[in-house]
Amino acid sequence: MQLMIAKTCYDVTAATPTVFSSLGLDSTLQALSLYDVQIDSANLGLEVAQRLKDDPLLPGVILLTGMELAGMISRRRFLEFMSLPYGLDMFNKRALKTLHNFIPNDVLILSGDTLIVTAAKKSLQRNAESCYEPIVVEISPQTYRLLDVHQLLVAQSQIQELTIQLLQEQTQSQLLQTEKLASLGRMVAGVAHEIRNPVNCIVGNLPFLLNYFRDLSRLMLTYEADLPDALEIKEIKEKIDFDFLWEDLPLILASIQVSSSRLTEIVSSLNSFSHLDESRRVPANLHECIDSTLLILNNGIKQGIEVIRKYGELPLVNCYSGQLSQVFMNIITNAIDALLETNKAENWRPRIEITTEILPLENPVNVVITIADN
Repeated sequence: MQLMIAKTCYDVTAATPTVFSSLGLDSTLQALSLYDVQIDSANLGLEVAQRLKDDPLLPGVILLTGMELAGMISRRRFLEFMSLPYGLDMFNKRALKTLHNFIPNDVLILSGDTLIVTAAKKSLQRNAESCYEPIVVEISPQTYRLLDVHQLLVAQSQIQELTIQLLQEQTQSQLLQTEKLASLGRMVAGVAHEIRNPVNCIVGNLPFLLNYFRDLSRLMLTYEADLPDALEIKEIKEKIDFDFLWEDLPLILASIQVSSSRLTEIVSSLNSFSHLDESRRVPANLHECIDSTLLILNNGIKQGIEVIRKYGELPLVNCYSGQLSQVFMNIITNAIDALLETNKAENWRPRIEITTEILPLENPVNVVITIADN
């Protein structure tokens, strides 16, 4: 009969700080100090008593019958039975299987790749009598180690602190990102406001300018009808190239009208895009969000890229419209970059297709937006 006792990799007392400091959220039981302490169930209880005396930290022993797991005897239960009247006489000089027959067979066996958090949860789900009993860890088929449950709970506490720390860092990062978005939103809103004032001036005065031109045109026609041969008028008309001005001025006014309308659309798009710091969801027209994004990206789209809109009938959607516009911008920008980098085959034309639809028979309603390039 032979008693086999060792520890994997390191001693518990010396390794605890190092082991715990290296734990992560996905650490498993194999990251902890495990006792390799196995004894044949035919051995005498006296041998276990001596080993527990020699190593005060040893949580118990694993019982084997041949190579098969027979069970586990913890330090607590071993000492309880040995302290009973006649316990020493009954169990010290008898085979361990005799003692094991008196102990409840409630051993928790977990695989070595079990997450520490999961193992701690399962350990504490045991009844009050067993929840602090050592855990048998199967690191490979028919290879077992023993884990002190107190070490497991300390490790779980360490991981919990790490989780809280990561959550705090993520929260801080999110707050920083929110502040950046808020600053960007305020900047874009300020730019839009500065553009809007002169644009509104142009748009507001353009109808009057067109009316003035029409009035002056009628006046010129009247002068020409009454004074067709006036020498001084002919000289001035030749000097200023009146015929060209007469034809070009309406075109200039029309161009100003189109450009001012375009500027108005761009300002509206910038206003929509400036809602990056929204603190709550508001009903938004997703098609307007997409169109505003396309307008801002128009310079890139102009490079021979065809945009196909296949819009379905969508209701207003409660969302963070500014942040959603940012998502659309990132996706469409990536699509533009991919298309511009593509080797241009003959008869190939770059295309971005945007499809919106409502999923049928969904409650609540789910909206699907697909952005694809060729």
